Amino acid sequence: MSSQSQNEIRQPGPPPLQGFKRPPYRQMHLFNFAINSIFLVFFSLGMKVLERQSKYDEVKKELEKEKLNSELAFLKNQISPHFFFNTLNNIYSLIDINAGDSQKAVLKLSRMMRYLLYESETGNSPLSREIEFMNNYIDLMKLRMSDKVDLKVSFPENYENRGIPPLLFISLIENAFKHGISSRGNSYIEISMLTAKDSITFRCVNSMAKIKEENGIGHPPGIGLENLSKRLNLLFPGKHDLKISRSENAFEVLLYINFA
Repeated sequence: MSSQSQNEIRQPGPPPLQGFKRPPYRQMHLFNFAINSIFLVFFSLGMKVLERQSKYDEVKKELEKEKLNSELAFLKNQISPHFFFNTLNNIYSLIDINAGDSQKAVLKLSRMMRYLLYESETGNSPLSREIEFMNNYIDLMKLRMSDKVDLKVSFPENYENRGIPPLLFISLIENAFKHGISSRGNSYIEISMLTAKDSITFRCVNSMAKIKEENGIGHPPGIGLENLSKRLNLLFPGKHDLKISRSENAFEVLLYINFA
């Protein structure tokens, strides 16, 4: 081996780094303790935030439930007391003409009142009870109708008797009778419901003769519709479609609800 090779082998390497020392065990322990403490603090804060959010959601749901109950109570009040007053007068007048029909009318009215006061406060109601309620209402309104009114009603006969929030459709029917019947000329009301496995489609169309005669405008009062829209937004957010169409001679409401 040459002397040059020996010199290369014997040549010392670079000097070691000066001032680099391994942290003592105590400092590493304190550092780890600080990291763990910070983690625990943030974890605890996160848990408190989640707990507070959970309580907030519970309070929010309770407030929404109370709001729904108040909306339902308001809707019950929307069914005009004049309807019951006029119906009783009509029944009274009917007693001398046809005692059998008057007895049937009283029975229908009592069933409606029982449903309004008691059965509709227990949460969802069977669809069959809602349809029965609407049919009773329509039958009683017929007592006040003249031959100039063309009334068409179509409710399903075979359907899934699912539970639904009570009094969803009655305000639409009431508005049709209140604002769609003319005392001077011909008028019409069309009411229909279609049911599917996970949906209901309700349609109500009426003439606008009475509105133009009494108010001189083409828009019916919107309190009942506004109330219904609020209830639907709370009950079926993103799962319903309420369409309102107005023309010179007709007013139409189409309501679609998806239960899936």
